[in-house]
Amino acid sequence: MRGSLIRSHHVKGRLGTITSHRTACLSYVSSAPEFAEVPDFLDYGPNDNTKTLEKESALQQALSSLSGDFCKESRLSMRRFFNCRRASVISTGSLMLDQALGVGGLPKGRMVEIYGKEASGKTTLSLHIIKEAQKVGGYCAYLDVENALDLPLLESMGINTEKLLISSPKSAEQVLSVVNTLASSGSVDVIVVDSVAALVPQRELDVPIGLLQRDFQAETMTRALRKIHHSLSRSETLIIFVNQVRHKVKAELGIGHAEEVTCGGNALRFYAAVRLKISRMQLVKIDDVATGLSICVDVVKNKLAPAAKRVEMEIEFGKGLRIEAEVLKLACENGIILNEGGSYFIEGEVLHCASDAEQYLRDKEDVLESIIARLRSKLVGK
Repeated sequence: MRGSLIRSHHVKGRLGTITSHRTACLSYVSSAPEFAEVPDFLDYGPNDNTKTLEKESALQQALSSLSGDFCKESRLSMRRFFNCRRASVISTGSLMLDQALGVGGLPKGRMVEIYGKEASGKTTLSLHIIKEAQKVGGYCAYLDVENALDLPLLESMGINTEKLLISSPKSAEQVLSVVNTLASSGSVDVIVVDSVAALVPQRELDVPIGLLQRDFQAETMTRALRKIHHSLSRSETLIIFVNQVRHKVKAELGIGHAEEVTCGGNALRFYAAVRLKISRMQLVKIDDVATGLSICVDVVKNKLAPAAKRVEMEIEFGKGLRIEAEVLKLACENGIILNEGGSYFIEGEVLHCASDAEQYLRDKEDVLESIIARLRSKLVGK
């Protein structure tokens, strides 16, 4: 913008229309770089004064200076800020959990921590996220630090193992370096690190057991996450850290009690945009035979929507989350599937019990995907 800036304000009142003109000299803009962006989000009322004009002029000058001193991505713009507030997400595979997260899934370009006790379903949930990313053509990586990945389980869940990057680095430094490199490339949609508790720094591997006194794992995580977080700021990669919980004895006022903490220090708790805590509830049995597990997922932290949400789900051994039962329940509640007298009416078919309806959805994958799409549009708007 060169020369003078003239703005008109029309104020309608009882006495008609009053037009006020104000002129501010912005000759300094002529010396700014051509890509300097002068925002138009400033909106003043009719009672402008000299101090307001001076503040506007100073702001314009500061923005022009920043445009010349820093890279294009560092420029300040209110329009750019508000346009990027709604982040792209990847579904968790559970409609109820996507709804509890408030944005329809887990956000890209962020870190997510999934933690809980052993055998509570953390890896299963992570694998379902990979499955959902593959459905939309995304590339995924699984860093098997625990060396416990079961490929037949992945195939039974519907994950394409041929297009899944799998690695078992030998040290914490190697794991975190792989994560940073893949995130910086911007070519991978989901990276799962399973788990933080199994990360062993190279300094611990190089000395005999029992000689080290310091906790090098927390120190390594703190240094690495700073760099990974910087890489994520220009990437669309979702990084999932699976973590374990431990109990730390803490004494207060002479009374000792066990405090539940996660492994790897406090850095991950700070950098994670979403933290999900998974707890086991009970076994699911059919004719006294355990066929699955009932779990509870608590949204402990959420930077994109209100947290403190809780979702109950079921896991079927060898197959993953019981999506069909969840979809059937939500579809009946939202009028997509008609339920009368214990019978379910789905796409012209009459099914006389819930188990038959779930099996029908399991067999008719196209019908299941159609109902999921309608529920997602209605519940989470995606």
